[in-house]
Amino acid sequence: MSYVDEVLERVIAKNPAEPEFHQAVKEVLNSLRPVIEANEEKYRKEALLERLTEPDRQFKFRVPWVDDNGQVQVNTGYRVQFNNSIGPYKGGLRLHPSVNLGIIKFLGFEQIFKNSLTSLPIGGGKGGSDFDPKGKSDREVMAFCQSFMTELCKYIGADTDVPAGDIGTGAREIGYMFGQYKKIRGVYEGVLTGKGLSYGGSLVRTEATGYGLLYLTEEMLKCNGHEMKDKVICVSGSGNVAIYATQKAHQLGAKVVTVSDSTGWVYDPEGIDVALLKEVKEVKRARLTEYAAARPSAEYHEGRGVWTVKCDVALPCATQNELLLEDAKELVANGCIAVAEGANMPTTLDATEYLQQNKVLFAPGKAANAGGVATSALEMSQNSERLSWSFEEVDSKLKNIMVNIFHNLDDAAKRYGKEGDYVAGANIAGFEKVAEAMIAQGVC
Repeated sequence: MSYVDEVLERVIAKNPAEPEFHQAVKEVLNSLRPVIEANEEKYRKEALLERLTEPDRQFKFRVPWVDDNGQVQVNTGYRVQFNNSIGPYKGGLRLHPSVNLGIIKFLGFEQIFKNSLTSLPIGGGKGGSDFDPKGKSDREVMAFCQSFMTELCKYIGADTDVPAGDIGTGAREIGYMFGQYKKIRGVYEGVLTGKGLSYGGSLVRTEATGYGLLYLTEEMLKCNGHEMKDKVICVSGSGNVAIYATQKAHQLGAKVVTVSDSTGWVYDPEGIDVALLKEVKEVKRARLTEYAAARPSAEYHEGRGVWTVKCDVALPCATQNELLLEDAKELVANGCIAVAEGANMPTTLDATEYLQQNKVLFAPGKAANAGGVATSALEMSQNSERLSWSFEEVDSKLKNIMVNIFHNLDDAAKRYGKEGDYVAGANIAGFEKVAEAMIAQGVC
């Protein structure tokens, strides 16, 4: 049995009932086979893959808080510090009812390679809770965040582990968590990113993941003989990533015609009105039915269906495993030429394979949505220097990082005879740097 297959068996046996984690490890290790096989004896002796797929440490803790009725509620908090061979752990905090240890581990594992691809000195980690901020008052959210940070603060720090936002964790939640960290630890440091501009945040951080997605997609199209201008784009999701991906797509001359949320989706043939979408989602925190009600050209549909709309480019920006094989078949049948992942692992393995087999350009999330963590690392730099860069400075750095990520993964794919396979290219490019650092630092 090959070394890769041995490790895959071991991961599944040691981590039962964690399908998302299994999926992430399988996707990465299978695409790394040419690299592993070329160095199998060395990597096996170093137990490199066992060390790579086993987190450095995992924390699971109780989060008690009091709701507005005086009732004590209890949630579960998580932080997985996966690998710090190239820098302090870095990864978001997800607040969503679906959160469990397997999901946090899949996200943390992906984060290792994503962070490596940015060429910035940050390792991989992830955290969160099964708390749902939707429908909660500001006071309830604050109560949860303060309780969550009271435990989490024991394990993080500016040079140890720097969490950020993710699904359910926006500027409000980061602010409450930062205040509690500062109060308990008695230090003012860049321990969280995604902070408000008045207390150490970075310009462009809000826009970063969506903007970065478009910068990489534009470069991928350009290098394959296409232009972004006049392309019709389908976007899923209507959160931070989807909103700013839509905004940047319009700035680049494309037209986004769909967005979605957990209950339905909107098709707007005239192009999504970003200002209205922000009003509905960021200000009112309402459903997309309100977008459709305020926009005569828009059609609202219940359930799933974004990927049935004819488009040139598809940008899944909602959540994991949202683009299924049947969706991939619809996209191919409708002439889609490119898919770039704005969310983490939003495309199932069989859908990814189908898209690649049908010559659809495919940019995996660990590369395409790395703009968020890249700008978080730039926020860390600004905090360390006690400086604040202009919007133009940060945006320029972000664009350079995303363009370089595409060329690094493109080059890695070509070196191993996998030209055009950007999934393999991203995994190889991310892995090589981490593997080199792990071996150089000895068994630790």
